[in-house]
Amino acid sequence: MQAHSEIKGHIIISAEIDAEFSRLQEELKPFRVVPFLVTDESFKIEHAKAVLKESYISESQTKYIVIGTQDFTDIAQNSLLKLFEEPPRHIEFIIITPTKSNLLPTVRSRLPILKVDTHSNIGELEINLARLDYKDVFLFLKEHARVKKEDAKVLVEALFFRATVTDRLILTPLQLDNFDKAYRLLNLNSRAQSVLAMLLMSFARER
Repeated sequence: MQAHSEIKGHIIISAEIDAEFSRLQEELKPFRVVPFLVTDESFKIEHAKAVLKESYISESQTKYIVIGTQDFTDIAQNSLLKLFEEPPRHIEFIIITPTKSNLLPTVRSRLPILKVDTHSNIGELEINLARLDYKDVFLFLKEHARVKKEDAKVLVEALFFRATVTDRLILTPLQLDNFDKAYRLLNLNSRAQSVLAMLLMSFARER
């Protein structure tokens, strides 16, 4: 499933920056994961320059650059905009920060946002979205037939992580829109089963 443009990474909203990095490091094995974690001060221009330098080191396979901080300066974010928009070959970015209000709208527009509950099993779903068929959709919906609103949000997050990180899919514009729509629908108390079905059917194919 190909989109018109590749999305090279995402934003994780979580207060547990170190814990999220440890989870990512384990989840992304055997790929290289390079941390730029700044938790005792704002992420400044000197930190951004270090990210830029690391980004342009040639790689033969995917390298994940993880930027984690409690707060960003605007100048640091602006200096990385072009990099997020046109990342070098084999480079993907993951930003970890406690709130999306830390990020400029221009940064948020370049990378999709994933809200993470660090106590949930994000990324551990036993479902392969790259090879999903209608039978898999039916079984998943049956398994989660009584899912509550908050648990459904966690499932949406886990499905996004599974698609973009574990299964390494390039999401279509429709799929990306469905993930964004899923959160809104769940907040409006839409039926969780219907929301999950909408998401999964955009990945399913006949066999």
